[in-house]
Amino acid sequence: MKKQQNYAFIDSQNLNLGIQSQGWRLDWRKFRQYLQDKYQITKAFLFIGYVAGNEQLYAYLQTTGYIVIFKPTLELPDGKVKGNVDAELVLHTMIEYPKYKQALIVSGDGDFYCLIEYLVSKHKLLRVLAPNSKYSSLLRKFNNVIVRVDILKEKLQIKKAKISGRSKS
Repeated sequence: MKKQQNYAFIDSQNLNLGIQSQGWRLDWRKFRQYLQDKYQITKAFLFIGYVAGNEQLYAYLQTTGYIVIFKPTLELPDGKVKGNVDAELVLHTMIEYPKYKQALIVSGDGDFYCLIEYLVSKHKLLRVLAPNSKYSSLLRKFNNVIVRVDILKEKLQIKKAKISGRSKS
């Protein structure tokens, strides 16, 4: 039997900030394995704003099985870095459209409403993984396909190990 081609499209900032707001950190390796085991995800596209100095993180994400898609970032006058990946996520979901059986969207952002609605209408949406219960009210229409990542905390969080008196993450 041919392996089902399901692809994940991940809004990394929405996922990361949504998880951190719940007081824990996502183990990206465990998350990639979970996507493969639970949803037969053969390709996981991770959309992230590029920040110089984070190359080690980006290399780690690639070695754990993500296809990392970078968005140039802007530094705002207040020092915050802005790198909204919404357009890239939608564009890649549509570029890859003929290649996957179903798409899994990882974000709780209401900006993806039209993409999710379109994928549902074409029977191409597998699930939406929202970081927590505070996902956009625009997405409530799709509650039957939304899975909250925060309820998977025990499976997916970084476990801290004690090594010579120091905590290692």
